[in-house]
Amino acid sequence: MAEVSLQNVSKRFGDTEAVRELSLTAADGEFIVLLGPTGAGKTTTLRLIAGLERPDHGRVTIGGADMTRTAPAERDVCFVFQQYSLYPHYSVFDNLAFPLRAPGRRFTKTEIDARVREVAALLRIESKLGNRATQLSGGEMQRVAIGRALVRSPSVYLMDEPLSSLDAKLREDLRIELKRIQRELGATVVYVTHDQLEAMTMADRIGVMARGKLVQLGTPRDIYERPESIYVARRLGSPQINLIESDALALTDRPSRAVTTGVRPEDIVLNPTSGIPAEVLAVEHLGVETVLLLGAGSDRLHALLGVREPLRVGDRTRITVRDGAALYFDAAGNRIGDADRMQRREVANGA
Repeated sequence: MAEVSLQNVSKRFGDTEAVRELSLTAADGEFIVLLGPTGAGKTTTLRLIAGLERPDHGRVTIGGADMTRTAPAERDVCFVFQQYSLYPHYSVFDNLAFPLRAPGRRFTKTEIDARVREVAALLRIESKLGNRATQLSGGEMQRVAIGRALVRSPSVYLMDEPLSSLDAKLREDLRIELKRIQRELGATVVYVTHDQLEAMTMADRIGVMARGKLVQLGTPRDIYERPESIYVARRLGSPQINLIESDALALTDRPSRAVTTGVRPEDIVLNPTSGIPAEVLAVEHLGVETVLLLGAGSDRLHALLGVREPLRVGDRTRITVRDGAALYFDAAGNRIGDADRMQRREVANGA
């Protein structure tokens, strides 16, 4: 496997700047997820790594070698697309073996057979090797599509929303499988998705993109707990983060230049000894947890309720925020750092 690095890369299509001065390094064996909405530049970034697009500015290196002007076939990367792109008249075995039979690849029949069966075992589709692609379920077809990338043992795997066309249960199963395989192989993966759950559960690090720019890069926990802007804060979390006027909850550590307060639903505390009054507007029972929609003055907030706590629509309670959990954002939507908050807290405590 190999390290992948983009250094100040930009790519424009006509009047649209798809990628802007993007710098990103995926370490050898790292699973990087690019997260963002449609049009954020995620797929273009993958295509720049693959060589399917050439940057207008900047450099692309793989394994330390400059690949900026190198043809896709010479980059030793493999691209897994959203659509399966299988050969319907081929068996699963032949679909998996196809990349190994390409001109220039000098594998013997025995070597091909061994490699295909090894990958089929990794993907747990050994029993399907004799089936035609048209006889497979959606999840099985996607496993074969992923397997066709694995048999080649490339330096880098590029995956463009490979699970987005599957139903929820299959996506959950294949998320687990993909991460397991990546760990076993020590593979370098750059993975694109707009699904926050995929990003949180699979990534070593998440790169949040907006309008062609990489706006924050960090571990899933860092991105979730310390988003650098309101835009990033909204990308992760279900229910989504509560965003209200900065003084709505009367919190003592609020910096003076804060315009917006962000509070995750799990950080809202119900029935404290102090707090602001709120009314339960809706209750959603989701099994292991219950989500409340609360009305506090003109604000609407989501909160998580313990599975056995007896609150119903119309009930009144009081709410505050777990100590230190609130996030504060300035007028531009950027998070105000922890140092400002600590200084505010010290002043409030008379330090």
